[in-house]
Amino acid sequence: MLSNGGRPPRVPRSALADTLLERLTGTYAAAADPGRAEAMAAYMKHVAPFLGIPTPLRRELSKTVTKNTPRPSEADVAALALRCWQLPEREYHYFALDYLRRHVDRCSSGLLPVVRHLITTVPWWDTVDLLAAHTVGPLVAADPALAPVMDEWIGSEDLWLARAALLHQLRYKDATDTGRLFAHCRRRAGHPDFFLRKAIGWALREYAKTDPDAVRAFVDAERATLSPLSVREALKNL
Repeated sequence: MLSNGGRPPRVPRSALADTLLERLTGTYAAAADPGRAEAMAAYMKHVAPFLGIPTPLRRELSKTVTKNTPRPSEADVAALALRCWQLPEREYHYFALDYLRRHVDRCSSGLLPVVRHLITTVPWWDTVDLLAAHTVGPLVAADPALAPVMDEWIGSEDLWLARAALLHQLRYKDATDTGRLFAHCRRRAGHPDFFLRKAIGWALREYAKTDPDAVRAFVDAERATLSPLSVREALKNL
């Protein structure tokens, strides 16, 4: 239903995205710091090049980029995100993440294939985790028909999609679907990948703020299959 057949999503036409990209590339490029860029790229294991703009300055610059622009449509949001992801430097991806988070409430389930593309393109925890919690999560909460897609992602060979499925309920609190959360953790409990094991523990630790007894009971029941890392993270604050 929401598959794009493995092809990159089509970039919608958007005059607003045209305006934002022109402002964005000019503003960010003028603030580039090559020395800082190398250190930032090294910290992120060289998954992508950086311009070298520290987060506080980047967010201030972003305000000037978006100043006096209209609220976007879903097509504008999709176009902006996809076009930012076509640029190599990571700060452009971060701008897209902030824009998605700010305007996800204007988007429908039709945005999910775009987000899937972002998760699986130049993936690392710095983008995947924010997409999971602040874009995928709100989309699924707004349209429960998307929840079965998370059941597909959790079994994906692409471990970043699986991580996104584990983390998409991070902000749900009392609205957490505990059956799905625990099923997803159980599904990947034995996987050796560090990022999946860490995500299991993080998802459980966050839900423990809402229902600590349920998390304790789950960890006790699944201790034989959960990794020590997942257990340690899940119980960190209990």
